[in-house]
Amino acid sequence: MKVWPAISDIAKDVKSGKLKAGDLVNKSLAAIAEKSEYDAIISTLADSALAQAAEIDKNPQGRLSGVPFIAKDNFLTTSGKTTAASNILRPFEAPYNSTVIEKLEAEGAICVAKANLDAFAHGSSTENSDWFVTKHPLDKTRVPGGSSGGSAASVALQLAPFALGTDTGGSVRLPASFCGTVGYKPTYGLVSRSGVIAMASSTDVIGPLANSVDDVALVLDIISGQDELDSTTIERNEQAYTDLPSDIKGKKIGIIKEYFAEGLDSGVESAVKAAIRQLQAAGASAEKVSLPSLPLALAAYYIVCPAEVSSNLSRYDGQRFGYSALDAHDLNESYELSREQGFGAEAKRRIMIGTHVLSSGYYDAYYKKAQTVRTKIINEFRQAFLKYDFLVGPVAPMTAFKIGERANDPLQMYLCDIMTVAANMSGNPAISVPAGTADGLPVGLQIIGPMRGDRELLGFAKAFEEITR
Repeated sequence: MKVWPAISDIAKDVKSGKLKAGDLVNKSLAAIAEKSEYDAIISTLADSALAQAAEIDKNPQGRLSGVPFIAKDNFLTTSGKTTAASNILRPFEAPYNSTVIEKLEAEGAICVAKANLDAFAHGSSTENSDWFVTKHPLDKTRVPGGSSGGSAASVALQLAPFALGTDTGGSVRLPASFCGTVGYKPTYGLVSRSGVIAMASSTDVIGPLANSVDDVALVLDIISGQDELDSTTIERNEQAYTDLPSDIKGKKIGIIKEYFAEGLDSGVESAVKAAIRQLQAAGASAEKVSLPSLPLALAAYYIVCPAEVSSNLSRYDGQRFGYSALDAHDLNESYELSREQGFGAEAKRRIMIGTHVLSSGYYDAYYKKAQTVRTKIINEFRQAFLKYDFLVGPVAPMTAFKIGERANDPLQMYLCDIMTVAANMSGNPAISVPAGTADGLPVGLQIIGPMRGDRELLGFAKAFEEITR
């Protein structure tokens, strides 16, 4: 499988005339058609992509000039439909682009397709899509992870040089680990969420997936920064995220004790420990560190997240946009039938859980306690980073599992996120970098950095990538 060149090299060759944007778009579209059996893509944007390419070939400009990319189908694009892989949005056409799409296109990047996902990003395997189940790039009987499974599979299958995903509880890092790509979750607020269909607004983060840390860093450098359309955005680092420090020697690493507990697959444990030994051999010091509240992170997340989901999904009522039940006899029945027929089982489950924990008499018992745990997690990370430069551990307790293996057991599916949700609850940046294999399937090393320490984290991840390659 031929890997795309570095995206900076592609843009350079387009601007020099060595490559044509139109040819790159056609190459990407051909790869999507050739590998359609993996069901990574919901829709292609061929007409608009080729039109953009023609304009770029007339006057190539920008740091991503002519570079094709794929967006998870919860990013609003004026080209094609934006469905979030849910029946309730099947007919929806966005009236504007998300801020991230605007920024990438301003630098010459071309969105060629929309990737599959768990509907509304509710899941860890892409089996909850109302369209189809995406297959693992190395084994079509397995899942690619989720919810950004289509995006990760697209990069691993070389359908485009990079893809966009969203990470609410691990949904970029988990599929990156499963598929053997680099997946990055920035500091909360570093990238605008404007124009991205909300799941849980206090933990949603936009993140890129690519073949290398350098590619991820370049995309982040373009899409990061404050946005007047998103009041939660924060100031970016003045120094470019592509200007990466690359020293391992002298760095202090905390090995998260709670992530090496019972339930961790032995092959995953071996691969991650081997990666840590490589970091030590390169001059880093490493020791175990305990964050006592981490075992509570998953439970707290699956209270806070559904609470926000129930609120965010209330707008899909069959009246203003999206699916509307045609067989309703009055307004109340229209609300009921549109939501009953439009939402899938997982969306309904999360709406009901979220509504319950926010209801009178249960708010203090569940939601308020979960937010208290969240504060403890934030403080424990803050304390850990007073001593350590980075924290490391597995991304998930297992490698890619068989399609259908966990589909009927929500608890087992939620446990896929047990090692990723804490970084979302705390807002810390985190990355999954390929760290070997277990039984022939990819394993990612998760590296977590301090708040706003994105540039340093990417630099450390790049240094790890270089010593492992």
